[in-house]
Amino acid sequence: MALDPENTMILETTKGRVVIAMRPDLAPGHVDHIKKLVREGFYDGIVFHRVIDGFMAQTGCPHGTGTGGSKYPDLKAEFNAEPHVRGITSMARAQNPNSANSQFFIVFEDARFLDKQYTVWGKVVDGMDNVDTIKRGEPVRDPDKIVVAKIAADDTATYGDVIAKL
Repeated sequence: MALDPENTMILETTKGRVVIAMRPDLAPGHVDHIKKLVREGFYDGIVFHRVIDGFMAQTGCPHGTGTGGSKYPDLKAEFNAEPHVRGITSMARAQNPNSANSQFFIVFEDARFLDKQYTVWGKVVDGMDNVDTIKRGEPVRDPDKIVVAKIAADDTATYGDVIAKL
C-alpha cells in the first residue's frame, strides 16, 4: 500500500513507532483537525489514559484524564461505514455525537458495536505490535505516552524510510 506522506501520522511512543494512514476520504474534517493539532505539537507528551485489554487504547486528553480537549471547537460527526476492526483509529466523544475534539482511540480487536457511532479517520499500518504493549488501565498507572507526533510530509528526511517501506 502506497502511503500519502501528507496523510500519514507517525507517533513515536514510549513503546515504539506507530504509523497511521489517515483517511480524509472518510472524515475530511477530522483528518484536517488532527493534522492541525499534530503540527502545533498538541499530542507531544500526551498519555494513553484509558487502555482496555481486548478493546482499545485512548489518548489525546491534555489533562491525561479523559476530561479535556484542544482549544478548538468540537467537531461535527463524520460517521462512516468503515468498520471498527483491529488497528482502526476513531474519535472518542461524549454522549453528544458532535462532541469529538482531540481524543482518539486505537482498536485492539474488532469492536463492530461502535460502527457508525464514532468517526473512523485512519488505520494503523505499521507498529500495531507496539500498540499491543501499551500499559492497560482505567486510569493507567504510570501510563505510556506519545513522545512526539508528526505528519510524514513535514519531515521526509526522518520518515522517508517509513513511507518507502509501506
